[in-house]
Amino acid sequence: MKPAPFRYAAPASLEEALALLCEHGHGAKLMAGGQSLMPMMNLRIARPEVVIDANRIPGLAGWQRDAGGLRIGALARQCVLEDPAGPSGAAPLLAAAIRHIGHVATRGRGTIGGSVAHADPAAELPCCMLALDATLLARSRHGERAIPAAGFFTGVFATALEPDEMLCEIRLPPPLPASGAAFLEIARRPGDFAMVAVAAVLALAPDRSVSKASLALAGVGDTPLRIPEAEAALAGQPAGEGAWAEAGRIVARAIDPATDLHATAAYRRKVSAVLTERALAEACRMAAQGMS
Repeated sequence: MKPAPFRYAAPASLEEALALLCEHGHGAKLMAGGQSLMPMMNLRIARPEVVIDANRIPGLAGWQRDAGGLRIGALARQCVLEDPAGPSGAAPLLAAAIRHIGHVATRGRGTIGGSVAHADPAAELPCCMLALDATLLARSRHGERAIPAAGFFTGVFATALEPDEMLCEIRLPPPLPASGAAFLEIARRPGDFAMVAVAAVLALAPDRSVSKASLALAGVGDTPLRIPEAEAALAGQPAGEGAWAEAGRIVARAIDPATDLHATAAYRRKVSAVLTERALAEACRMAAQGMS
């Protein structure tokens, strides 16, 4: 199929892009890598009046690590996460997740910010941002707004961004000492969106108990889901199979997944528990290596 008629704009500055968003509001769609937007337009699921190509905007494709953590420009391509010297070197969860994201060709074009703003509930990067307590920086002609990841994803393909706002930067806090991360998922084929995905971040105390845990899931709700009940149950517990199994049971009770063409709700609950156990064990192994 072909997309419905639309106007195309290629602003050369952030100010010009924000002016276009302000002018056209809900009728405009930003395009970065186009890996999600163009198929949706071809199927006429999306019918923007104006497509604003953000690729000529300078200053939004880099990344920087400093004392405050990690800053990633929204236009950074997903493939930068495959380089150990890149931003994923400061965020092991992203390094674990990248191999599950699409394919080599799509990662070379797709952007990190584009995936986050697209807010597919089965996508890997939104799940990671939730687990990592990311802060999403949005800009409009009226100024800048910092949105915690916990309040950013509001529904299927829906976010807290206003029609005149553009996601410009992602900020991640520095990892805790003696911490590790793991990302596991089940998909029908490599590169497909997850039927279930689990992102786990775990920090160990000197006595090898869990000092802090973060768990987020994708594919089991209208948004990526954080599971605070399981995180609270893990805190202070001796690291080991018993703690991981209990966290898995809590996760299975906490979620309310749908049945669809790909999997039943019961299957998703069962897989969520198993992947939670495995992800926590893997994150713990990484954290323990940092203590030795």
